[in-house]
Amino acid sequence: MNEQIRAREVRLVGPEGEQVGIVPLERALQLAADVDLDLVEVAPMARPPVCKLMDFGKFKYESALKAREARRNQQQTVIKEMKLRPKIDPHDYETKKGHVVRFLKAGDKVKVTIMFRGREQSRPELGYRLLRRLESEITDLGYVEAAPKQDGRNMIMVLAPHRAVKASAVAATASRGGPRERAAEEAGAPVAGETPEAGGTAAAGETGPTADTSGQ
Repeated sequence: MNEQIRAREVRLVGPEGEQVGIVPLERALQLAADVDLDLVEVAPMARPPVCKLMDFGKFKYESALKAREARRNQQQTVIKEMKLRPKIDPHDYETKKGHVVRFLKAGDKVKVTIMFRGREQSRPELGYRLLRRLESEITDLGYVEAAPKQDGRNMIMVLAPHRAVKASAVAATASRGGPRERAAEEAGAPVAGETPEAGGTAAAGETGPTADTSGQ
């Protein structure tokens, strides 16, 4: 930047992006001084290097603001897990489906695992039927990203939120003040306008020990 530039001549770009052309470095520095701007190398590997007239302090400030806004709006991909049994009780099924719905509304993916035990392993169609039922009941919120697949004694399906649902979740997270409030909400802390579920089941996050969400 400015006197630190070592090239004899540079391809100069004006403050509004206009092409000035190839000029000697001394001339470029003089033009920068005349308009009280900095001469900044924007493509040092070019021959000759490309330099632009700009307010470097303002540029750094605006870049930092944009980066901060991007981090605020960025939503990490989180995969939650919900475990069910092929002969799950209807009430337990509705409870666990409620958790899946909540995860999708929050913009998270959900790994749904059907756990087979004993003789149940010879009836994989029970798990497949249960997963298809769940898929049909959450179509307004998400879709099947990974189709049901047998994995040892388990059958696994991955659900993902629709793009519009995820966008709404990002906006809602921002309005609540960011990821801290969302983390508190997922940990079970009361959130304004929301009544905690009575007798709710803990759900496993992407890290730490997996909560027992299997049906009985």
